[in-house]
Amino acid sequence: MAFADRFRNRVAIVTGGASGIGEDVGRRLTQEGAQVWLWDVDAAGLEAARARTGAAGTCALDITDNEAVERALAESCAGGRLDVLVCSAGITGPNTTLRDYPVDAWRRVIEVNLNGLFLCNRAAVPVMERNGYGRIVNIASIAGKEGNPNASAYSASKAAVIALTKSLGKELAGGGIRVNCITPAAVRTPIFAQMAQSHIDFMLSRIPIGRFGEIEEVTSLVAWLASEECSFSTGAVFDVSGGRATY
Repeated sequence: MAFADRFRNRVAIVTGGASGIGEDVGRRLTQEGAQVWLWDVDAAGLEAARARTGAAGTCALDITDNEAVERALAESCAGGRLDVLVCSAGITGPNTTLRDYPVDAWRRVIEVNLNGLFLCNRAAVPVMERNGYGRIVNIASIAGKEGNPNASAYSASKAAVIALTKSLGKELAGGGIRVNCITPAAVRTPIFAQMAQSHIDFMLSRIPIGRFGEIEEVTSLVAWLASEECSFSTGAVFDVSGGRATY
C-alpha cells in the first residue's frame, strides 16, 4: 500500500538499486513522490530498473571507491539536499566453512557490505546536517544477529552494519537525522543466485512462518523508516524475519 505524496519534494539515494530490494524501494519512494537516484555497479541493470521504477536518475559506480561515491553524491544532490539514503547494495560471498574461506573473497564481502556502506553513510551525513533533516536506512541481515554457518564473511559484515548503525544513530540523535537498520531473514531476490542451494534450504528451515519473505514486505518497513513518521527511533534494529529473530 503506497501513501501518496509521503515523500513529496524529498531527494533519495538507493544503493543496490538495479534489482531486488533496492529496486523495489526505489519504485516505492518514487511512487510516493520522491526524486530517487538509483546507484549500482551494474550500469545496464540500472537503466532497466530506472525504466521500471520511474526513478529520476542513476549512477553506475563501485561503492567501495570513495572518490566514485563522492562524485555520485554530487550528481545526485546537485540541488544541495539529500533527505533519504537507503543502503541496500551487498553480496553474499561463497558458502563454505571459515577454514576454507578464500581470503580474497572474504575481503571483497567486507569491502562491499561494510566499507562501501560506511562510505555512503559518511558522504551523506554532511549534506543532511546542512539541511537539518535526514533518514538513513541500512540493510543488514538476520545473519548479523545469529551468524549463519558457512557464511562467515556475510554474517560478520552484517553484524558490523548493525553496530555501525547503532553508533551513527547515537552520534546524530541530537538533530533531525535518524539512522536505523533492518535485519531481514531470507527474501527471494537475485542474490539467491550467489548462494548454494543447501544454504538456501538451511535459511528456509529457520523461519517459523515457513516461507521466504516477500520483497514488498521489506520495502514497506524501509519506506516507514525513511519517512518523517519515523521520528523517535534511531540507532535501532528492526526485524522482518518471519519469526526467526529471538532478540
